[in-house]
Amino acid sequence: MTMLTAKAEARRRLQPDKSGLLRRIWEHRADYAYVLPAIAVMLIVIAYPIYYTIELSFFNTPPGLQLRDRIFIGLDNYIAILTSPVFWKVTSNTLIWTLGSTFISFVLGFASALALHRDFVGRGILRAVLIIPWVISAVAASYIWKWIYHSDFGIVGAVLVGLGLADRPPNFIDSVSTVLPSLIVVNIWREFPFAMIMMMAGLQTVPDQLLRAAKVDGANAWQRFWHVTFPHLRNVSTVTILLLAVANFNSFIIPWIMTGGGPSNASHIWITHIYELAFGRQRWGVASAYSVLLFLILMALGYFYVRALGGSEQKDGSE
Repeated sequence: MTMLTAKAEARRRLQPDKSGLLRRIWEHRADYAYVLPAIAVMLIVIAYPIYYTIELSFFNTPPGLQLRDRIFIGLDNYIAILTSPVFWKVTSNTLIWTLGSTFISFVLGFASALALHRDFVGRGILRAVLIIPWVISAVAASYIWKWIYHSDFGIVGAVLVGLGLADRPPNFIDSVSTVLPSLIVVNIWREFPFAMIMMMAGLQTVPDQLLRAAKVDGANAWQRFWHVTFPHLRNVSTVTILLLAVANFNSFIIPWIMTGGGPSNASHIWITHIYELAFGRQRWGVASAYSVLLFLILMALGYFYVRALGGSEQKDGSE
C-alpha cells in the first residue's frame, strides 16, 4: 500500500500543477505589470498589422476604390497569384537571388575567416577593410554600384573595353540576361563580411588541443579541417546560413534602387514585387496575399533558425 501511495505521489509531482502556476502568476503580478506596456506596443505594432494584412488578402481593392469600400472575394487573390505567370517568374528570381547570394556569401565568408584566422602581418588592417562593405549604407552601396555598372560611364565597362575584352561597355543592369547575376554580385559583396565575422567567431571555439593532437597523429590540413574544425562549426554555420537566407528573402534596397524590378520583371523578387503592387499599382488585396505567403515562408525559416539556435545552446551547455 505504501508503494502504491509513493507511486501516486510521484505521478502527481510529474504532472503540471495548474493551481501552482496560477498562484505563481498572481504572486508575480507586479512583475508582469512592468512588461504590459511592451506587450501592448507589440500588439499594436506587430500583431494588428499581421491580422489586418491577412484580412485584407481576402478582399478586392481596385485603385479607384477606398479601402472602406473593399469587396470580399475570398481566396480569389491567392488563386490569381498562383495561376499568374508573373508569380512564377518572380518566384524563380527570388529563389535564384536567395540561394545564389546565400551560398556564395557563406563560402566566401568562410574562406575569408579561415584565411584571417592565421597570424600574419597586416591581418588587423585586412579585417577592417573586408568589413567595410557590410557596415556602409545599403542605399549608398546601391548607387555606387549603379554607377559602376553604368553602360556609358561605368568603370567596369571601361576596363573591359580598355583590355580589349569587349567592343563596347556591356549593359549589366539594362539587359534581361545579365541584370539578376549583376545584382547578386553586389549583394554578395555586401553580405560576405557578415558570414566572415560569424565564422571567425566560431573558429575561436575550436580547441587547439584537438588540432595539435590530430597533427601529431599524422592528419594533414584537410583532414584536420574536415574531422576537427568543421564539426565544431556546424551549428554556427547553420545559424549563419539561415540568417543570410532570411535577409536575402527580405532584401529590398539593392534590387529596388538599382533596377526597380526591371527590365521586364527580370530582377523583381517577392519583396520588390509586393512593394510595386501595393504602392505602385495600389492593389492592396493582392499585395496582402503575397505578404501572407511570404510571412509563412519566413515563419518556416524562423522555425529552423530557432531549432538550430536551441541546438547550439544545448551543445554549449553540455560542454
